[in-house]
Amino acid sequence: MAFLRRSSPATAPAPVSLRRTANDLQVGERATVCCLKDPEMALKLLEMGCIPGTQVRLAGRAPLGDPLMLVLGDEEYTLSLRVSEAATIQLKD
Repeated sequence: MAFLRRSSPATAPAPVSLRRTANDLQVGERATVCCLKDPEMALKLLEMGCIPGTQVRLAGRAPLGDPLMLVLGDEEYTLSLRVSEAATIQLKD
């Protein structure tokens, strides 16, 4: 009986749907915006500065977890978003 060797999940790129989102960040953690999932929400987020390639940092969360506060780029621009909105911002690994 032959055994098949499965590739390690660490070596395979994550599918777009399994990427981390801004909602997955821990307070103080930084990441880079990769893309925006929701086409309807994308225009709103782009206008607010969530442009692919921009650094984001989770500055805090409300006591019940929603909304959350993101700091965008080097300008220290602060943005408050609902969790559902933050979940549409995909991050680079």
